[in-house]
Amino acid sequence: MSTATTPSQTTIEDMQEQARRHLWMHFSRMGGYSDEHEIPIITRGEGAYVYDAHGKRYLDGLSGLFCVNAGHGRTELAEAAARQFEELDFFVIWSYAHPRAIELATKIASMTPGDLNRVFFTSGGGEAVESALKLARNYHRMRGNGQKAKHIAREVAYHGTTLGALSATGVTNLRSQFEPLAPGGCHVPNTNIYRWPEDREPVWASDAIEERILFEGPETVSAVILEPVQNAGGCFVPPDGYFQEVRRICDKYDVLLISDEVICAWGRLGHYFGCERFGYQPDIITSAKALTSSYVPMGAMIASDKVAEPFMEGNASFAHGFTFAGHPIAAAVALANIEIFEREDLCGHVRAKEGEFRGMLESLRDIPIVGDVRGAGYFQAIELVKDQDTKESFSHEESEKLLRGFLSGELYERGLICRADDRGDPVIQFSPPLICDTEQFEEMHDVLRPILTEASQLMRN
Repeated sequence: MSTATTPSQTTIEDMQEQARRHLWMHFSRMGGYSDEHEIPIITRGEGAYVYDAHGKRYLDGLSGLFCVNAGHGRTELAEAAARQFEELDFFVIWSYAHPRAIELATKIASMTPGDLNRVFFTSGGGEAVESALKLARNYHRMRGNGQKAKHIAREVAYHGTTLGALSATGVTNLRSQFEPLAPGGCHVPNTNIYRWPEDREPVWASDAIEERILFEGPETVSAVILEPVQNAGGCFVPPDGYFQEVRRICDKYDVLLISDEVICAWGRLGHYFGCERFGYQPDIITSAKALTSSYVPMGAMIASDKVAEPFMEGNASFAHGFTFAGHPIAAAVALANIEIFEREDLCGHVRAKEGEFRGMLESLRDIPIVGDVRGAGYFQAIELVKDQDTKESFSHEESEKLLRGFLSGELYERGLICRADDRGDPVIQFSPPLICDTEQFEEMHDVLRPILTEASQLMRN
């Protein structure tokens, strides 16, 4: 392993001052950074690790927010970008095409299940979701069903922050400060099976979707949007048969099924697309993040032939787009990224190693604060509780003390980047690069066990 170069102390101090003065970090409590509390400044990445401005190494147990699936420092992705710069730096795909966009669309279509053959590029995941929701409305209008404008999502689910996507996001405190929202968003219970009553049948969750469609009126509902594994709340896995029943319900009422795979696509669950893991056929897939391993921004909405058909005739047009969608540099990097996935069989690696990864997390159940361990593939979470037997959760004030007052800082200080989150009940989420193996799992365990033990003691006092 090469030794990280460390900027001078003066340079670090300058960066801290400039960051506090000028950089508006996303989803960040900006008032929490002061001269006594440094802003973490990450300067370099290599494999499963990143380095800060002081040269300290961290295991990136979150893949840079579910993104860097192929790992950091892949020089061939930079080389692919450089080659494309020399050929064509930029051109739009508004009434034009360029070779890389064509090649990437063709490649993605060859990898998707069923007849998902039309690839609409975006600049990122939120844009992909926004595009899917607009397409669903437009599709029904093109077929003479203009009233079908509502969409159904799950409680606590996160689908993005644009005003359209935010109406699907089921996290109340993320929506409230921007209300009134774009109309049409409806929500149903999620699949947090850990919090279900013991006598509740799994079909309850899919039945809730049908009940909501009937309540709203089938003639008004355009789409149901679901993640294969729900992110917010901590990696909610669907019960057996859930998605098959949702598919049946959507077909019954002429409602499109959108599989939001901004996180779950590109190997996170051991398949190129999460819907393959759970055996269902969506009408639309949204994708981003790991499509390029986030070396450059890129997203994609992938539509079935059925959904695309009304827009392929006469003077019809989907009047929606983004300037940088399908950027030639991003497309070139995505193609090179997919080559890495195929050559190294990263999906197969996840399937082979997910049991070991999960087993490491399961081994922490003897710590009193560990309530549930759940997830799929390299996408796992630990839910934290006051009492294992009763599953009692923490109050808002207690969560604040636990997550922001202790865990977030301690995990980072001890060299592990993961996500301590309380958009639902308090959880720690893990989403390591797909190249991770036994060495990284052991390293995570050696950090987590003492920290969670200390957290248990802290919350007893």
